[in-house]
Amino acid sequence: MDNNNTWSDTRRELVAALTSLGFPAELGDVIAKHIGSPKGMERMIAYLNYVRPNKFELIADEMLAIRDDIDRWREKKESERANAAYNVILNSGLDDSED
Repeated sequence: MDNNNTWSDTRRELVAALTSLGFPAELGDVIAKHIGSPKGMERMIAYLNYVRPNKFELIADEMLAIRDDIDRWREKKESERANAAYNVILNSGLDDSED
């Protein structure tokens, strides 16, 4: 299954979970767009199915928490990549050989 199908299928599941709780389908589209990843949407679906929130505010809070976790994870990975590159420079020096 390609990434577009995965994203679309997960978005549909998110919309279905929200509408089953009585929320409009458009809310699912907004949440899917804001979260931006199938894994994040799956986490939101699990929250909706387990907690079954009855207030929009609870859903919005969870959406923001998921997005913060995604952003924090991406920042961590970027920091790890930068640190690895820095360690290479420390261990092997800059390649400024002159031909």
